[in-house]
Amino acid sequence: MPRPPNPEVRARFLTIGRGVVHELGFNGCGVGDITSAVGVPKGSFYNYFDSKESFASEILESYWLSIEARHGNILRDASRKPLGRITRFFNALSSDHAVKNYAYGCLIGNLTLELSHASDDARRRLVALVQRWESALADCLREAQHQGEFDKRRDVAEAATIIVEAYEGAVMRSKLEQTGNACRRFEKIVLPLLLR
Repeated sequence: MPRPPNPEVRARFLTIGRGVVHELGFNGCGVGDITSAVGVPKGSFYNYFDSKESFASEILESYWLSIEARHGNILRDASRKPLGRITRFFNALSSDHAVKNYAYGCLIGNLTLELSHASDDARRRLVALVQRWESALADCLREAQHQGEFDKRRDVAEAATIIVEAYEGAVMRSKLEQTGNACRRFEKIVLPLLLR
C-alpha cells in the first residue's frame, strides 16, 4: 500500500520547488531539478501533483499567498492614507525583487509568458491571481475616492488594472537589465501619474 503524501514534503515543493521554477523558468527546469532541490526521489513528484502544469498552478497560488502574507497588510493599514499604502506596497514588492538583483522577475509575469498558451489550468490561475491583486488595489482606490484623495470620476477597477500592467512591465524590464532602474521609474514617475 503506498504511503500517503507527507505535508512537510508538499510544503517544501511549494517553497523550494517554486524557487527552482522562479530561478530557471518553467521550461528551463525538469521534474528532476525540482525533486532534487526538494530532496525527494523523482518519482515521488507525482504523489503530490498530477502534472508539472498542475504544480505550476499550485506554486502560483503559493507565490501570491506569500506576497499577501508579507505585504498584504500594507494595503489594509487604515492608519495610513490609501494612495500612500499603494505606493508602500509597490515599494515592498520592488524590495523583494532587489534581494535577487532583479534577476528572477515576478513569477506571475514569468509564467504568464511561459504557460498562458500551454496550460488552461495555469492560465485560469494566473487570471484569478491578477484579479485578486487588482481587486485589492481597487479597494484602496475606492477608499481614496471616498476620502477625496483620488478623482471620483475614475474607474477604480480600470485604474488598478493599468497599475498592475505597468508594474509587471517594469519588473520585466528590470529582469532584462538586472537592475532596479525600471522599478524605480515606475515608483517615481509612472505610479504617481496613475494615482492622480
